[in-house]
Amino acid sequence: MQYRKDKYGNDISILGYGCMRFTTKGGGIDLDKAEAEIMEAYRAGVNYFDTAYIYPGSEAALGAIVEKNGIREKINIATKLPQYLISNIKAVDRYFNEELSRLRTTYVDYYLMHHLTDMVQWEKLKSLGIEDWISEQKKIGRIKNIGFSFHGDTQMFQKILSDYDWDFCLIQYNYLDETVQAGVDGLKAAEARGIPVIIMEPLRGGKLVNFLPQEAKDLMAQNGRGWSAAEWSFRWLWNQSAVTCVLSGMNSLEMVQENCRTASDARAGDFTPEDFNLITQVKKAINANEKVGCTSCRYCMPCPKNVDIPAIFRYYNAMAVDGKGKARKEFAQMVGLRKQSAFASQCVGCGKCEMHCPQNIHIREELKKADKALRPLPYKIGTAVLRKFMLN
Repeated sequence: MQYRKDKYGNDISILGYGCMRFTTKGGGIDLDKAEAEIMEAYRAGVNYFDTAYIYPGSEAALGAIVEKNGIREKINIATKLPQYLISNIKAVDRYFNEELSRLRTTYVDYYLMHHLTDMVQWEKLKSLGIEDWISEQKKIGRIKNIGFSFHGDTQMFQKILSDYDWDFCLIQYNYLDETVQAGVDGLKAAEARGIPVIIMEPLRGGKLVNFLPQEAKDLMAQNGRGWSAAEWSFRWLWNQSAVTCVLSGMNSLEMVQENCRTASDARAGDFTPEDFNLITQVKKAINANEKVGCTSCRYCMPCPKNVDIPAIFRYYNAMAVDGKGKARKEFAQMVGLRKQSAFASQCVGCGKCEMHCPQNIHIREELKKADKALRPLPYKIGTAVLRKFMLN
């Protein structure tokens, strides 16, 4: 197992265990199976285990397994405050104490503000006194490191990143999402501030393994490296020194063993020009069925009406790769849960964007199609309810 340093010089395994996808059995988590997988990872050197308050049964399962095997002091536990459920500072205490109880521990190594999408959510927490609360928890040793998980755009990520003395952060990032959400620019911004970055969705929920087009599979199979699709994805991430740890929701011993083997020798700077070229060709194969030839160059931005054109087209295209439901869900997170809305319906047809588009996309026409596809009536209603609940 390879290790990289956190903000204070402590070793974090470059492979982290994401505890959201434990196998279920009889309506609950299959504890015996989860224990076997966790302990296999632990013996291979994994020392970072990530869970959250809202992952059903996950905190309690992890706590029981860690206690049973006596490994609490030998690992790092990361969990998350459900900030979207918080209305006062007493609620913060209540949720945190419940998490400690579930995890059967007196402290959390890495604690995150869960699912920030907009600066307004962090501002709300600050108005409730979260900064003093964090300071007190760190002082008495109940929290070792404080961070946040993020599902918004690059600009908002950088605002939150620079607004507080964070110890780490968690972002969605993979070779297909290099220019969306926090993106490579957000990754580099965190690196410049000396803030470790933990990666989630390295395989886009398995899509970069189980749903690759045949052309992409053939490219990988014919390459002399002999790497699996998952290995290509992980190695692309670990090739970047700014990536501290990559989470994987491992739910089989075979998956644990393959990922740990890869993490045993993957190092930053290992990729060759030929490796990067293969990833480029794979991306082209994946995006062959894209609906709009948008490259996310952002020459069309800013829009006078705050329409996030690249993000809308990115999720419109994702419908062909990830499926309609997945793409709509991520679109709702990425675009729908911003304080200042950025929907295509805000377009007034001024045409300014089309004057600057190097791909000569008929943006105004395509925005209408994208909005219709991404926001059918049930999604419009659902997003409106979530906006009222999470942003007010």
